[in-house]
Amino acid sequence: MLKTINILNKRARFDYEIIETYTAGIVLAGTEIKSIRLGKANITESFCEFSGQELFAINTYIEEYAFGNQFNHKARSERKLLLNKRELKGLSRSVQAKGLTIVPLKLFTNEKGIAKLEIGLCKGKKTYDKRESLKEQDTKRDLDRIKKAF
Repeated sequence: MLKTINILNKRARFDYEIIETYTAGIVLAGTEIKSIRLGKANITESFCEFSGQELFAINTYIEEYAFGNQFNHKARSERKLLLNKRELKGLSRSVQAKGLTIVPLKLFTNEKGIAKLEIGLCKGKKTYDKRESLKEQDTKRDLDRIKKAF
């Protein structure tokens, strides 16, 4: 592969406190991976949910492939995530017991060209936590400006 694709969910880092991260494979159709390689995907509004013993990414947007025919995929559909059994059991326990959420953080292709989804076990932030993170960003930006000036 010539270039790697990195599609980030910037909103997740603002809305949630990330406790743990996992890298999961995704079950995709042929036209879906072609659209991802073109960078035509969005994971901002998506989340992960268990259905039985399996984990699915819900509300993930992958644009229809422009050169596809009648076998083209749906833009928003449930996509199965591939993890180890041990990881799935641990995630399901923590979601049920502690009330945590699983949110996609990054959609990327590895060096072999295979699409992967980085998911995070997250806890929702309160409004005052969000204000603190905005203050930290502002101070970091100001410090970077001062360092650049000198």
